[in-house]
Amino acid sequence: MSEEHKKQLEQQLWNIANTLRGKMNADEFRDYILGFIFYKYLSEKMHLYANRLLAGEDIEEYTQIDEASAEGEEYLTAIRTEAVETLGFFLKPSELFHQVALRGAAQAEDENAEAQSNFILQDLTDILKSIEQSTMGAGSEDDFEQLFEDLDLTSTKLGRTEKDKNTLVAKVLAHLDKIDFKLEDTEADVLGDAYEYLIGQFASGAGKKAGEFYTPQQVSMVLAKIVTTNKTKLKSVYDPTCGSGSLLLRVAKEVQQVSTFYGQEMNRTTYNLARMNMIMHDVHYSKFDIKQEDTLEKPQHPNLKAEAIVANPPFSAKWSANPLHNNDDRFSAYGKLAPKSKADFAFVQHMIHHLDEAGTMAIVLPHGVLFRGAAEGLIRQHLIETCNYLDAVIGLPANIFYGTNIPTCILVLKKKRKDIDNILFIDASQGYEKGTNQYILRPEDISKIIDTYRNRKIEDKYSYVAPITEIIENDYNLNIPRYVDTFEEEEIIDLRSVSKKIKTLNKDIANSDKIIAAFCKELNLDTPF
Repeated sequence: MSEEHKKQLEQQLWNIANTLRGKMNADEFRDYILGFIFYKYLSEKMHLYANRLLAGEDIEEYTQIDEASAEGEEYLTAIRTEAVETLGFFLKPSELFHQVALRGAAQAEDENAEAQSNFILQDLTDILKSIEQSTMGAGSEDDFEQLFEDLDLTSTKLGRTEKDKNTLVAKVLAHLDKIDFKLEDTEADVLGDAYEYLIGQFASGAGKKAGEFYTPQQVSMVLAKIVTTNKTKLKSVYDPTCGSGSLLLRVAKEVQQVSTFYGQEMNRTTYNLARMNMIMHDVHYSKFDIKQEDTLEKPQHPNLKAEAIVANPPFSAKWSANPLHNNDDRFSAYGKLAPKSKADFAFVQHMIHHLDEAGTMAIVLPHGVLFRGAAEGLIRQHLIETCNYLDAVIGLPANIFYGTNIPTCILVLKKKRKDIDNILFIDASQGYEKGTNQYILRPEDISKIIDTYRNRKIEDKYSYVAPITEIIENDYNLNIPRYVDTFEEEEIIDLRSVSKKIKTLNKDIANSDKIIAAFCKELNLDTPF
């Protein structure tokens, strides 16, 4: 797929999303447009799969099966069994997106259709329930359970009357129906990339809420490249605050194969988005395990030891800091819990607990974790002095995340470090391009960060390899300016020269005043001084 074709597709999708704009706010119409795209994806996947199964049969086209006949029912029973096992779900020919879009389009053209204005909406509601029900008892059941719950077709936000709602939904489906997502092209992930594009667009327009479900792609790329250093395959990748799952999928792009994806997300809507995102990127239901719950209070993968862990947790979030957690294996060794008002180090401790001995983790956090004292200072000391897990500290530019302009950093931790007597510091805070709403890491900025990390390069005013002894001397304070000197010497000012220039200017001003005074006298006006 060419870059030009990709841009055209993205523009088409955004135009369709704008059909709903004005009716509701960004995060609400996001749920509708992404839900409809997901339904289209499942339909096309089902259609292609069924046609492959029918090759060589008397009926070779899935939509030609007569669902009401005994023969048709026999075909559908066999196809259902295969589809649920292989794809994880099933759709009848009449339930396919294209068929529903055609019915909606035909109805929209019929001016006398008011009496049946609920027809397509009820159809859609039944079909979405049917998709979920088709997975019951199958290995994919958990991955499809209540997946469409945010796609509320009864909402007044779609229109005041049933006819208004129906007209709007039919229009969106008709627009989407015209787009070819090229699912037959196994090399291209057109639909997955388009989905990512829309998620990013919604994030940029959703203000503070955006950070709940999306990490900017450039930051995702840095994290993904770090944890896949010297790897071509990963047994497992885990994100304990996975949002829409984009960060997990970004890691997969850096290696040839990921055996299993693990994630946990507290927000129900975002959790649904993550599961959809996985399926849309053609990750088989058996290869991902995304759970919905509060990661710190109710972790859902107790025995997991992941080879790669990435996260962009909510910055300085509140948590219970319940004393019972002192007996939790994730926190007990540190002697202190992260404070109630700032869960940053609680996420670090949780991730380390789930990190494989040979694994790497990278987490985005606010700068405060580098120098705040009290319990956080003691946890930081334990990580460095007792465990020696901290491998690198990378400072990112401010204003790089949606909804906040605070400067952030990446902590890289490993249980088995090659460079056990030092920690790498990178100050990448000045490498960016100003975007419309956020600063953006350019490809050259990302390359420089990764190259510096992988080769532990020392560069004046950019990076420094600090011996552990120096960290101890600084009382385990990791504030980057302590290690990377970015001070720019100011140019020496020649005061004699400045004084001379001021005298010359004063003379020029006096001369100008004389000329102005002469003009004012000639015109019989008062002078302005």
